[in-house]
Amino acid sequence: MKNITDSFLSLGYWTSAGSFGFNTDILATNPINLSVVLGVLIFFGKGVLSDLLDNRKQRILKTIRNSEELREGAIQQLEKARARLRKVEMEANRFRVNGYSEIEREKLNLINSIYTTLEQLENYKNETIHFEQQRAINQVRQRVFQQALQGALGTLNSCLNNELHLRTISANIGMFGAMKEKK
Repeated sequence: MKNITDSFLSLGYWTSAGSFGFNTDILATNPINLSVVLGVLIFFGKGVLSDLLDNRKQRILKTIRNSEELREGAIQQLEKARARLRKVEMEANRFRVNGYSEIEREKLNLINSIYTTLEQLENYKNETIHFEQQRAINQVRQRVFQQALQGALGTLNSCLNNELHLRTISANIGMFGAMKEKK
């Protein structure tokens, strides 16, 4: 931070010959350029990120509502099953002498299957919510990475002139050649 303020303060110490000049000191100008690029990214990327998160939130809420509807359906099925259970219990009282053990077995099987169904529905709801959250996080990460990469490429392309670009390519070709010779 001190280097940035020193670069601005040193403007007053430059002797002006009545002309305009550029600051060619890369260490003094890069923080300024980076702060401008980051400011633009934050300003324009905030809306996109907010829209993405709002869309994910709506999808997750829709999934939760669907899961709640499934849960309500399961509760209704449970109530029907309980009504059926009461009916079975009444029949059990009537037929206790003839087949009490068989009716009791049917009752337990019915209760166990209902609880198993409820557990499966609850597990499905939890898995769906977790999956949607992970998918939302991954999409947001991917968008942020793409935007950062595009910003970095834009900054790199705007900073490289043709001569510097050709020197960079030549240096990389030389390094490849040296690596190939070592093998």
